[in-house]
Amino acid sequence: AGPFQNRRLFSAASVLENVMVGARVRQSTSWWHALLSLPSYWKEEREVRDKAMFLLEAVGLQKLAGEESGGLPYGAQRRLEIARALATDPSFLLLDEPAAGMNPNETQELMGFVKDIRSRFDLTVLLIEHDMKVVMGICEHIWVLDYGVTIAEGRPEEIQSNPRVIEAYLGEEFIQDA
Repeated sequence: AGPFQNRRLFSAASVLENVMVGARVRQSTSWWHALLSLPSYWKEEREVRDKAMFLLEAVGLQKLAGEESGGLPYGAQRRLEIARALATDPSFLLLDEPAAGMNPNETQELMGFVKDIRSRFDLTVLLIEHDMKVVMGICEHIWVLDYGVTIAEGRPEEIQSNPRVIEAYLGEEFIQDA
């Protein structure tokens, strides 16, 4: 599952409803069950709602469950997208430029949040990001591409000292800041 870059929240729907949409991907009952108001539909609906609330708690949005998602601050919208992606029970989570448009404080918070989600849900996170401080702060293993060609692979400390990576992405100021 992969949120970001093209955010696709249902802005008129509630925060809870947005996450429930993700959880319904795995639903076994059909719209006929809902139309006929069968007990199996209502049982599964309760399970979906419970799962969505659990995920909202995990991303710190449980108090906003009834709010319209279109009115959320930018950082909260990002958390909501992750909750909806997690609702699909992914085997890995693709985050495409998650720090884009964030200020330094939001970026720091995002880094801790992604680490927490990764460990809490035992997920592999595939991160596509150009902010090298975010990459170095989150990732355990890094592949660096330059114009589609792998120029380095390894642990963050190996990547930071790789001459080709420094030349292509990091620059001398990154080494001085690290």
